[in-house]
Amino acid sequence: MTTAPDLSAPAVEARNLHKRFGDFVAVNDLSFTIGAGEVYGLLGANGAGKTTTISMLLDLVTPTSGQVRVLGHQYPKGRQEILSQVNFSSTYVSLPLRLTVWENMRVFAALYGVPNPKQRILELLERFEIVETLKKPVGDLSSGQKTRVYLAKALLNRPKVLFLDEPTASLDPDMADKTRQVIREIQKEYGTAVLITSHNMAEMESLCQRILFIARGKKLMEGTPKQIVDHYGRSNLEEVFIQVARDQGGAGA
Repeated sequence: MTTAPDLSAPAVEARNLHKRFGDFVAVNDLSFTIGAGEVYGLLGANGAGKTTTISMLLDLVTPTSGQVRVLGHQYPKGRQEILSQVNFSSTYVSLPLRLTVWENMRVFAALYGVPNPKQRILELLERFEIVETLKKPVGDLSSGQKTRVYLAKALLNRPKVLFLDEPTASLDPDMADKTRQVIREIQKEYGTAVLITSHNMAEMESLCQRILFIARGKKLMEGTPKQIVDHYGRSNLEEVFIQVARDQGGAGA
């Protein structure tokens, strides 16, 4: 069971976020708050604006307008303080492929100033059952092993805010289930706020305390998984997702 979020002390605040690329509006007046220790889902079809939203929360993309606050700090002034306490994992972002798992992890441990880095690295690799990859170049790993290495990297600094983009997409059902359990454990152990995107609707229902549905960069609905399912009169989130995607015409690429 995940612990109840502390909505009185937001970990992440997005206010009226708007992002335009030329004539294309990727995110349109999006506002939401993630409580300390909350597991929060971001759902939408491909092209809905999820990646752009996360990129703005990480200060990788500058909003056209609007405001982002993370752990009480605002970009750009508080960027260093924010990023020292935040981490990110995505199956679509690769680590240097020629470096071994150990070399990659040591580099990131140094960047984050992780104490006792060897112990911490081994602890995480054991947790994700990939100790045997330690001396292998990342480019030689299977897609599932890479995904687990990226997740281990994302936990090195015991982040207070964790962004997970499709964290189990490349994993077999057994390892995906174990990974979901790790997410629950770190949320409980560290009080970490987690923003997660996934196309696995059962996963989102089991992990998330609240979910934000977006389409074409705009908020459709926010609430608990049950509230969203009940609102659309469906049996589960997968049925809701299919309905929303078809209503929006696929929402683009």
